[in-house]
Amino acid sequence: MPSCPCGSPADHAACCGPYIAGRSAAPTAEALMRSRYTAFTLGDEAYLRATWHPDFLPPDLHLADDPPTKWLGLEVKRHEQQDAEHAIVEFVARYKIGGRAHRLHETSRFVRIDGRWLYTDGDIHPR
Repeated sequence: MPSCPCGSPADHAACCGPYIAGRSAAPTAEALMRSRYTAFTLGDEAYLRATWHPDFLPPDLHLADDPPTKWLGLEVKRHEQQDAEHAIVEFVARYKIGGRAHRLHETSRFVRIDGRWLYTDGDIHPR
């Protein structure tokens, strides 16, 4: 992979790869959010589940049942560390399904537990 799907110029092995492989924990909520985006592009449901706070985790993600998605890019608009254990990340993810373009604009909430950032939930911004 020439560059990481999260938009970093670094290659996947030096960017999100170590987090997704479980070799290290994402150091910030933004790094976790970027690695989760990359996991979506790879269809890595196990990583997504492992980085979702258990109180907010849906029973099943059904990624394999979703229509084929072509991920086009990620733009991080804002990363705000609220305190030592809480952060938000606002982003726009662009993708295509069946040739039709879509965008997800979300402000996501993260919590750090035992030194690991976890996604809790987020607010979708209307177009």
